[in-house]
Amino acid sequence: MVGLILFAIALLCLFSGYSVAFIFAGVSVLVGIIALGTDLFAFMPYRIMSVMENTTLMAIPMFVFMGIVLQKTGLAERLLESSAKLFGSMSGGVAISTILVGTLLAASTGVVGASVVAMGVISLPVMLKNKYHEPTAAGVICASGTLGQIIPPSIILIILGDVMGVPVGDLFRAAVIPGALLVVAYTLYIIVLGKIKPEFMPPMVITETKTELLKQAAKDIIPPLLLIITVLGSIFSGIATPTESSAIGAVGAIVLSVIYGQFSLSKINNISKETVKVTSMIFAVLIGATAFSMVFSYSGSEYIVEDFFLDLPGDKWTFLLLAMLAILILGFFIDFIEIAFLIVPILVPVAIVLEIDLVWFAILISMNLQTSFLTPPFGFSLFYLKGVAPPSLKTTTIYKGVIPFIIIQIAVLALVLLLPEYLIYR
Repeated sequence: MVGLILFAIALLCLFSGYSVAFIFAGVSVLVGIIALGTDLFAFMPYRIMSVMENTTLMAIPMFVFMGIVLQKTGLAERLLESSAKLFGSMSGGVAISTILVGTLLAASTGVVGASVVAMGVISLPVMLKNKYHEPTAAGVICASGTLGQIIPPSIILIILGDVMGVPVGDLFRAAVIPGALLVVAYTLYIIVLGKIKPEFMPPMVITETKTELLKQAAKDIIPPLLLIITVLGSIFSGIATPTESSAIGAVGAIVLSVIYGQFSLSKINNISKETVKVTSMIFAVLIGATAFSMVFSYSGSEYIVEDFFLDLPGDKWTFLLLAMLAILILGFFIDFIEIAFLIVPILVPVAIVLEIDLVWFAILISMNLQTSFLTPPFGFSLFYLKGVAPPSLKTTTIYKGVIPFIIIQIAVLALVLLLPEYLIYR
């Protein structure tokens, strides 16, 4: 019962809003000392050292740095403005460009909050100015911003790869088709909605000629796209590991900022500080979660959880459905990082016993967390957008706008669950 008490106390403390890293570490130390004694924590330095020596996790600060460079130097803004003008003359054009740019931002930042805020600041005013249906505009931005959960190089995929003991490159490859399927589904929905309700998404008035638009689009879109292709291509082809390719991405982002005339030492200094803040938060949670998993494991609780799931009728399908439901509900209240470090280590041993493909399982978890980012009333993307939206855009309007995209995400998740042999690339 020690592990179950530990889990319950940690979960209750998470709802208090206190620092997650200190909750994990503090609760683990208190419960561990009371129930198992102080000798248990003699192993803790070795576990922390294994985290420090983990080369896979080195990719996290590199990819975070790459994304923040593209955001802070205005390259993401240029990308969105050019694509909006390129597609703006058609009904729903700005929404389609938002989805496409959301895809590119997801492939460069891997951080949901950064993508939603960037598009909320840049794209939302354009759509509202062009008399877009407010719920649709909000829904497009929230849904596009969450693509960073599944499209490589997703931070959550890197974390899941480490937690589950799966090569990150395999997860990146496996995520390509589900991510592309989501993008296509979003785009088709906007196209169909534009045909049925053209007043929801009127076309923009474009003053530039088609030739001027194509030239500007080539200048603003192709270089970042080439950087993304280089980073992901080096991983998929086996030329570089995810850690090595993340370094390529970080350097490439700086080169792009120089090419576009946005480079300065002060900007790089601010970007580096921002990267350190994000990375420190992730690794602090990781070390706290390491203490949590150690106490949970040594108390024998993982065997109780394993026996519970193995005794359920329906074998692996019951386990998958319950696991997905639990992650979806927890995603309303706590961040994906806490779920990855708190819940996933409990589920992985059961998945191994049930002979579930861990790559497939990781993709399902990632897509599930993406859905939870959108789901009212506590979806994080909804609050990210509300934080940068004008006061006239009500929270209920945002809730209404994301509902069609939640349905699309659940449908795609169901397809990946039922047809992994066709949708998980090896």
